[in-house]
Amino acid sequence: MRNDDAVPPYETLEIGTPRDYTSDVYKVYFEVGEHNNMALEVLTWFVGKDKEKTINRLEHGYEVELSIQCVPDVVGLLTEKNIAIYQVIRYAKTGDTWS
Repeated sequence: MRNDDAVPPYETLEIGTPRDYTSDVYKVYFEVGEHNNMALEVLTWFVGKDKEKTINRLEHGYEVELSIQCVPDVVGLLTEKNIAIYQVIRYAKTGDTWS
């Protein structure tokens, strides 16, 4: 089954998976070992000033609105800064698109 509303159109089964190359945005939770707001700085730099308000601080990490394809990039940046990552969870699709 195809989802022709996605840009570009993709098979419905691929949406929300690592094969999702749409510009759909999801809420993603990064559970991290935070120290001196380093993880927050990485996330803010990645999403940019115009989207930093989409970052929500939680007790043990951050909820961020991203496309699926950005998640490995963010994990790589956090790892480069020696920030421990305990889990990453994609859980809610928003109505926004990633640009």
